[in-house]
Amino acid sequence: MSLSHKHDFAVIFKVKNANPNGDPLNGNRPRTTYEGFGEVSDVCIKRKIRNRLMQTGESILIQSDDNKLDGCKSIRSRIEASGLDPKDPEFKQKACYKWYDVRAFGQVFALKGKGKSDGVSIPVRGPVSIHPAFSIEPISISSTQITKSTNAEDSDQNKKASDTMGMKHRVDEGIYVFYGSLNPQLSSDETGTGFNDQDALTLKKTLTTLFENDASSARPDGSMEVVKVIWWEHNNLHGQYSSSKVHKSIIVNPDGSLIFNDLDGLEPEKVNGF
Repeated sequence: MSLSHKHDFAVIFKVKNANPNGDPLNGNRPRTTYEGFGEVSDVCIKRKIRNRLMQTGESILIQSDDNKLDGCKSIRSRIEASGLDPKDPEFKQKACYKWYDVRAFGQVFALKGKGKSDGVSIPVRGPVSIHPAFSIEPISISSTQITKSTNAEDSDQNKKASDTMGMKHRVDEGIYVFYGSLNPQLSSDETGTGFNDQDALTLKKTLTTLFENDASSARPDGSMEVVKVIWWEHNNLHGQYSSSKVHKSIIVNPDGSLIFNDLDGLEPEKVNGF
């Protein structure tokens, strides 16, 4: 099975007193563009999608070390635990069938072998593409100085007081939006990953609850919220309009409300927040 139609979508979410995606090259401050707009990387968004799918029972290959459901420490060990063999001519199809994120986003299986010529490199292109998220307006970032109350180690060398200072950053408030597409040409069983219409419904449902059970010190419960999910289902495999035109057919206002520019024959489905 594969996708029977092309799909496009937009996700509008609200951030209030949270750090949606810290930049490790900038002291973990919330990511921003040079113009001051907030940014959340596509990698971060895919991580949240994977985590949410895991919570709902989907099998996921790329699990983070601090949020995994098994004892595997690497992609290789997870493949071995699954009983799949990368040398198998049907490995790609079997991997796509087993792991939702592989058939959705694709994966490059680059695994070393015992000898120089024993390794494998198996590229898989997935039909689901995700854009980075950007805020509608430039964001205001607040930084707070914090202290730790105890030392991590018992050591007299380079001894520091337990009240060592640190910094914590947050976005005061902002509306963000990201876009995505599902392309049937990369979903067929013969040449693609086998991503099908049921998988598309699973993704749509997952996007509406993307930040559930995602709390941390940087993102307290309720500080990030999906406001609206807009979903377009075209009437054919290739799409009635380009994804660019579809994504530009909505205007997101600073308060999260939307203005729709009609596309003849393509009606948006308002999945959440209406």
